[in-house]
Amino acid sequence: MLIRCRHDGRSAENEIWNGAVLVKDNVEFVATCMFGLEKLVAEDIEALGYERTETIDGRVTFRAPLDAAARCNIFFRYAERVLIKVGSFTARSFEELFQGTKSLKWSDMISSRDAFPVKGHSIRSTLFSVSDCQSIVKKAIVTQLSQVYGISIFPETGVKYQIEFFIINDVVTMMVDTSGAGLHKRGYRPRANLAPLRETLAAAMVRISRPRAGVMLLDPMCGSGTIAIEAAMETCGIAPGSGRDFAAESYPFISPGAWSDAREEAKANVRLPLHETEGSDIDPEAVEIAKENAKRAGVDKYVRFSVRDVLDYKKPSPDTRGTVVMNPPYGERMGDIESIHALLGKMHEVFEREIPAWQLYILSSDIEFERWFRRRADKSRRLYNGMIRCSLYQYFKKR
Repeated sequence: MLIRCRHDGRSAENEIWNGAVLVKDNVEFVATCMFGLEKLVAEDIEALGYERTETIDGRVTFRAPLDAAARCNIFFRYAERVLIKVGSFTARSFEELFQGTKSLKWSDMISSRDAFPVKGHSIRSTLFSVSDCQSIVKKAIVTQLSQVYGISIFPETGVKYQIEFFIINDVVTMMVDTSGAGLHKRGYRPRANLAPLRETLAAAMVRISRPRAGVMLLDPMCGSGTIAIEAAMETCGIAPGSGRDFAAESYPFISPGAWSDAREEAKANVRLPLHETEGSDIDPEAVEIAKENAKRAGVDKYVRFSVRDVLDYKKPSPDTRGTVVMNPPYGERMGDIESIHALLGKMHEVFEREIPAWQLYILSSDIEFERWFRRRADKSRRLYNGMIRCSLYQYFKKR
């Protein structure tokens, strides 16, 4: 199915507006993510019924109808951005970059009034200067649009289309961002404590811990509450993007109804929680921030926060089953590293005494974490908190 789209936002079945033709039911999208989360992003894609076509470090490509941009932005729990793939080509010189970019039909999306800033990345490629590549890409897009619209100066006062290029091993992928602010910015966390955990990573930690009915999820060093809030949102079926706006809501070629339909679908998926969720922290101010964030996320009724030192933790009752998911402080983030190492050893003693059969999922960038925690992990998984390389240490064998 082809959709012919006027740049004033009105469809025109028998009209091609400035040559703009979009293939509405067969679009390639790229979902970007932090390294280590590609498999979870792919599962999100397939859960929505879309076809995954390629996975590389930090990005998953898939095919879906154009209006799927709405569902993906609202429902994706682990991705950082959703981008429309405009095209790809090989470029080892600036001339090849210019010609390859110019050959793409940018006028299918961008009108003579619209803004189109450019940013990108280059990895293991002949063209390594990102600033030079940005200039070439911008010039090529202007040239292509000039040929269509017959003008040489573009006011860029209309809809903003953020152009992103990604060059890896000399293969250039050109994309248009649909998300705006990164998808980890759910909208519930205007305030956070020192060195906050990214929401997408917190959600991934929860997913990896395999939450299940009747098993409490506890973060005993919760800070501003991100892990506990993401756990509560997941168990309640709350779509992570249901409380925010996205860049592509202003794109005239994506139906406004797609966004309203996706939000209605998200509302219909909300359910009562399948498990209890708790968070605690020694810092009263952090706990107050966590409570405020939980209220904005719509889960304040389903997650309990309290002021408590992790070393004072007591098992709620003899028959309580639970999983600990936590992100204790580490040297790159905050505090005195010697004190943190001592705390890890004492924390191990508390867990061994109070909850020896509970599963533990602990994120740390300290390569000697197991030494200081005094217990070797049953499994570890490499993840990234922003640019900080971490490991998720997993303890699931019952003692």
